[in-house]
Amino acid sequence: MPRFTYTARDRDGKSAAATLDAPSRKDALRILSGRGMQVTGIEETAGAAAAAAVSSKRAKKEKASSPAAKGGPAAPGRKERLPFLESLHDLTTSGLSAGEAVRLLSARIKEPKLRALCTGLWEQISEGAPLSRAMGNYPVVFDTGTVNLIHAGEATGSLNDTVARIITHLTEQRELRRQLLTALAYPVFMVFVAGGVILFFLFFLLPRLQTLLSSLGGKLPLSTQILVSASDLALHYGIFVLGAAAFAAVSLWRWYATDPGRAAIDAWLLRLPLVGQFVVAQTVMSFSQTLSVLLENGITAAEALRMTERQISNRVHQKAFNEATARVLEGESLSLALTRTGCFPDLVLDRLSVGENTGNVVPSLKAISVTYRKIISNQLSTFTTVIASGVLMAVFVFVGFIAFAIVSAVFSVSSSFQ
Repeated sequence: MPRFTYTARDRDGKSAAATLDAPSRKDALRILSGRGMQVTGIEETAGAAAAAAVSSKRAKKEKASSPAAKGGPAAPGRKERLPFLESLHDLTTSGLSAGEAVRLLSARIKEPKLRALCTGLWEQISEGAPLSRAMGNYPVVFDTGTVNLIHAGEATGSLNDTVARIITHLTEQRELRRQLLTALAYPVFMVFVAGGVILFFLFFLLPRLQTLLSSLGGKLPLSTQILVSASDLALHYGIFVLGAAAFAAVSLWRWYATDPGRAAIDAWLLRLPLVGQFVVAQTVMSFSQTLSVLLENGITAAEALRMTERQISNRVHQKAFNEATARVLEGESLSLALTRTGCFPDLVLDRLSVGENTGNVVPSLKAISVTYRKIISNQLSTFTTVIASGVLMAVFVFVGFIAFAIVSAVFSVSSSFQ
C-alpha cells in the first residue's frame, strides 16, 4: 500500500508532520479530513518517478481546472467571488475543514457558474493542493490580494477570521458601488426623459406649428425664429452632429485606455470642483480599507503596500502612493512618506501618524475608512441633488422658452389679423 508524507494543522491550529498508509491520495486526504486535520501538503513516498508522475498529474489537473481551459458561458467570473466566500465561511464556521466545505459546495450548489468554480477548486484540493493555490488558478475570479490573504490565513491557522474580513471588505465595496449607481440613476433618467421631450418637440411638434404659423402670415418674433432655426438645424444636420459626438466619445475612450490618456484625464478630474474632492475621498477610503485588511491578516508591510497600490484607480494618486511606498521601504514612516506626495488630506495624515506612534496602525486605518465612507455617502447625495437640480432647471428653461416663443408667435399673428 502506498505511503504518504503529509503536513497538516489540527483543529487547534497546531502543525503536524507524519506519514500515512492509504490506497490513494484521495483516500489519504479523506482519512485526514475525518480526523479534523487541514492538509497543507501531501506527497507519496514511492520514489522520484512516482513523485514526478504525481506532480505532472497535479499540474495537468490544475491546468484543466483553470478558467482558460474551461471557457464557455458557464465559466465563473468576478461576480462569483463574494458568494463563494460567503458560502465557504458559513460551512467552515460550522466546523468543516476548507476542503470538505468546498467538496460539499461542489455537490450542493445549483447555480452553474458557482458550481463550476467549486467543482474546479475541489478537483485541485482533492489532489493535495491547498485552497490558496487552487484559488490562484482562477485569476478571473480571485485577485492576487484575495489569494495572498487566504494563503496567510492558512499559514497562521486563522482561515475563518481571514475569510470573514475579506467578506466584510468586499461587501463594503459592493455597497459603495450600489450606492453610486443608485445616486446616478435618477439624474440619468431625467436626462433621457428631457432629451426625449426635446426631440419630440423638435422633430414632430414644431414643424407642424411652423406650418400653421406660416399659413397664417405675419412676421414671427425673434424667439420663435430662433426656435424654428434650431429645429431646421436639428432636422438637416442633427445626424452629422450625433456622428461627430459619437466619434469624439469613442476617440476619448480609446485615448483614456492608453497610459498617457489615463494619466491626463485623471489629473484633469482632480482639478474639477466637486469631482476632485470625490476622487480624493475614494482614494483615501480604498487605500485605508485595503491596507488595514492586509496588515490585519499578517501580510508583510512591503507586500501589503504593493497590493494596496494596485487597488487605487486614479493614476496620479497611484503614482504618488508608489513613491511613498519606495520611501517606506527605505525606512521612512508611511504618514511622512504620504505627506511628501501632497495628494492626501492633512487630517488623514495626522490620524495615521498618531496610529504609527501608538502602534495602532490598523485601528487608525479602519477609523479613517469608516469616516471616509460617510464622507463619500454625503458627497453622492450632494452630486445627486446638484445634477438632478441642473437637469430639471435646464428642462424648465427650455420648456419656458418654447412656451414664450409660441405665445409670442400667437400674439404676433393676432396683431397681423387686426
